[in-house]
Amino acid sequence: MLVIKNLEKDFGGIKAIHNCSLEVKKGTITGLIGPNGAGKTTLFNLISGIYAPDKGEIWFNGERIDGLKPHRIFRKRLMRTFQISRELQKMTVLENLMLIPYNQDGEGLSGVWFLPGKVKKQEKNNKKRAMEVLEFIELIHLKDEYAENLSTGQKKLLEIARTMMADPEMILLDEPGAGVNRTLMNKLVEDIKKINANGTTFLLIEHDMDLVMNLCDPIIVMNEGSKLTEGTAKMIKSDPRVLDAYLGV
Repeated sequence: MLVIKNLEKDFGGIKAIHNCSLEVKKGTITGLIGPNGAGKTTLFNLISGIYAPDKGEIWFNGERIDGLKPHRIFRKRLMRTFQISRELQKMTVLENLMLIPYNQDGEGLSGVWFLPGKVKKQEKNNKKRAMEVLEFIELIHLKDEYAENLSTGQKKLLEIARTMMADPEMILLDEPGAGVNRTLMNKLVEDIKKINANGTTFLLIEHDMDLVMNLCDPIIVMNEGSKLTEGTAKMIKSDPRVLDAYLGV
């Protein structure tokens, strides 16, 4: 589904991504791990269009997407979350979700003035879908709460719920477990599994090795801006190159 070919990205002469090539197969929950500074988040920023690569190619569903703007990649049904959640704080949980669907007629003045019936119908459908997603993610009891008042774990769930509103084919998760207590961590894991079972592919960065080893297959290891190795949890845990990258043994 996702193919990275010989990707390069420099920042002031520092190679953040160096000759990086990897693939993510459709239907998987693929883990992306590596020591701090390995280039994981930079790779996500390249895939999602925040940065343009200096060299190399990014393919999604057989279509080249490197260099596209983030909103155009979003329309390809490739979504991402962030390590620090980016909810719209002064809007309610429900409003955060209803904002997501693309190309709503109510976003333009012409639609508001000349298509009020169509706008109202779209709003009704978007609200119905948002309520279904909140039921699924078990945040329905917080639908009228301002997003800024949620806990860190609840904000991570809200991030996932927002991606679901766009009917994604693939979601890039950047450290979904960061700052989340164990109870909500388990909830996140179960939600990821349920969404994956419904057909969504995941690529996730995570430093919690228990989460990665129990959730992801395969696991890709990055080091110094490129792919070091790939395999099952058992293979990764016993690979001396991985131990060297993390521990310097």
